[in-house]
Amino acid sequence: MRILLLSDIHSNLDALEACLAAAPEYDSVVNLGDIVGYGANPNEVIERSRQIGKVFVRGNHDKAACGLIDLKDFNPLAALATTWTRDQLTPGNLEWLRSLPIGPVQIDGVPDVQFVHGSPADEDEYVVTARDAVEPLMLTSTAVTFFGHTHLQGCFTMNQVHLDAFRPVYKTVGQSESSDVPLKNGMRYMVNPGSVGQPRDGDWRAGFAVFDSDARIVTFCRVPYNLKAAQDRILAANLPQRLATRLAAGR
Repeated sequence: MRILLLSDIHSNLDALEACLAAAPEYDSVVNLGDIVGYGANPNEVIERSRQIGKVFVRGNHDKAACGLIDLKDFNPLAALATTWTRDQLTPGNLEWLRSLPIGPVQIDGVPDVQFVHGSPADEDEYVVTARDAVEPLMLTSTAVTFFGHTHLQGCFTMNQVHLDAFRPVYKTVGQSESSDVPLKNGMRYMVNPGSVGQPRDGDWRAGFAVFDSDARIVTFCRVPYNLKAAQDRILAANLPQRLATRLAAGR
């Protein structure tokens, strides 16, 4: 099975459509959460996401936008965008966000693989460094965990002896590129496909991944999208300018 992995779209419709147009052939779509927040098209992104796939885990912005959590842990920019998003969402989309499952989730036909937003132990945990990954990797019995939340594309690997971190290295700053990572037997992996709508690794291009469960290969992808259109949508919605300018910096 070939699984298209999308995470942290954050209401960026232009980035989502670019990823779908550039994605290689796939059989199923798994969405790792934070469908909404920050960007200007929450309803359109929800509806498009629901069209292409049925497997989701909820993210912290999804929870906040539909009122399942308060905004005390959000920075002022994120809180303002979340409040705006909540006011824009249709009643049906609000209810749909409230119904999203807590990770980990698994899917039929793909044994020993799980999908979360933050980590297997805590859906809101940030796994940014190799040190952060030690406990989740040690505590889970599942070989491969796909996660989001950090907006940082790459993976962590561990066996009884070694713990390693991997970030894809790309050659350009404005073209579509991919990087294959074969998964080895006897290793545990935490794999982040990157953020579709708001990368934070210094690369403005939308990030996603495809997992071939038969070949045991993860393909990391970056694709350019209509950045100006996404920025213009944010400004037209009277959202903070910083939400538009940060997209160009990949931060």
